[in-house]
Amino acid sequence: MRHHILAATAMVGALLAPAIASAANYTLWIHGRSTGGNTQPGSHSYFGHFGSANTAAGVNKRAVNWDGRSRIADQNVHIRNALDCYCTGPNFCYIAAHSAGDAQIGYALAQFGTSSRSNKNATPNASGVCGNSGGTQTGWNIKWIDIASGAGGGSELANLGHWAVSDPLTGDLRTATMRSLYNHNATQGKWFYMFAGAKGTLYSGVLPGQDDEAVAYHSTGGVSQTGSFCNPGDWFCDGTLQTGTGGANKGSTRISLWSNHTVELRDDSEQYGHGAGGSWGGIVGPVRQDMVRYAL
Repeated sequence: MRHHILAATAMVGALLAPAIASAANYTLWIHGRSTGGNTQPGSHSYFGHFGSANTAAGVNKRAVNWDGRSRIADQNVHIRNALDCYCTGPNFCYIAAHSAGDAQIGYALAQFGTSSRSNKNATPNASGVCGNSGGTQTGWNIKWIDIASGAGGGSELANLGHWAVSDPLTGDLRTATMRSLYNHNATQGKWFYMFAGAKGTLYSGVLPGQDDEAVAYHSTGGVSQTGSFCNPGDWFCDGTLQTGTGGANKGSTRISLWSNHTVELRDDSEQYGHGAGGSWGGIVGPVRQDMVRYAL
């Protein structure tokens, strides 16, 4: 199942329902870990983590900024505020998340995706909180979610102290901690489309299998277990990360992905690194292109 088919269906539905004239679609971009201070928590207009705010990145794009250093649970309020702002009432959202942003949207859905939300007016104040527009609903109106090198499964760099920093997020990013932080299968029926980069060199001896220098395929592919998973034909791995919902091979055993996860891009050519480089680069690049094409 491809999410652009869902987008096309939604467009047809919108054309057939002109009475809902005030409805709008938004594209929310959730950044990941940040040690350089290039975030403005609560801002929905600052895209410094990704690149120029003038770059096309989906319909009505909004930035979802958090501090990039604190624990997922402590900063998740900024993600929920943005979801309330743009994904309630008649409005729907497409979500794009990078690295630890994967854990932020996953945590929000698992922990709060069945909670009662007040419908909002999509007009945020300086803290990123929108006013009430009347009524409530359960959870959020999300069409689908693109994930650029997701860290929802954690990173061995956090396990082994290769990030020599004391920020609390590094503690969350340990593989065992991250995988037990929330129920990754509880997506409330929302599909996660995983874009897994493999341009890894510096930490190739630390990260298992294919990696993008920060996160390995077991995480970026949404695999339900850790392991050394690679592209087809690569040696010294537990097995191959499959595209689509095929999961990963570990010897003769098939390891499933988390529910409602699918591998949209496996970096067979090993050309996509982890960071955006301030220019919508790396693995963020193909996600941005996907949003431009299908988030309408």
